[in-house]
Amino acid sequence: MDGKIRCFGDTEIYIDYHDNEWGRPVHDDNRLFEMLILEGAQAGLSWITVLKKREAYREAFDGFDPRKVAEYDDAKIGELMANAGIIRNRLKANAAIINAKLFLQIKEQHGSFDDFIWGYVNHEPIVGHWEKVEDIPLTTDISDKISKDLKKMGFKFVGSTIIYSFMQAVGMVNDHLTTCCVFDAIEK
Repeated sequence: MDGKIRCFGDTEIYIDYHDNEWGRPVHDDNRLFEMLILEGAQAGLSWITVLKKREAYREAFDGFDPRKVAEYDDAKIGELMANAGIIRNRLKANAAIINAKLFLQIKEQHGSFDDFIWGYVNHEPIVGHWEKVEDIPLTTDISDKISKDLKKMGFKFVGSTIIYSFMQAVGMVNDHLTTCCVFDAIEK
């Protein structure tokens, strides 16, 4: 569209996400919670599907406030299942509630979810230095460990592939291609 080399993106919403969010370090707990829930919602679907529904998700899930989501009941789940703006999957909706409760427990135990999750990468982004999209892994030993630890705590929809996507989304890893127009801006 503008002649810049990107890892992905062929629509305005996808290019904006690629250029301004993907791979950029996130340290805000509510934003981390949002991405954890959205990455879980993506399971079995494409990211663009979720990205197009993100604003509806933000509205339906009270701005991804984990305290509010943790209090959702059967009536709220029914409301979510009737909301055509989001992916209507009861397992994923229930998982969001469970994950919100556990997210809050981690915040209480560690001071913040940010400190807990970024501890897995020693609080520094891992830079991939990939030349081709095909070289970017779907999982790593670290995503395997995070997935295993979160599952042990009771989290849902946190398989290693979902967790690696989460890590990419929140900048725990910078998997922009070395030729990408964003790579150097993030690495610095």
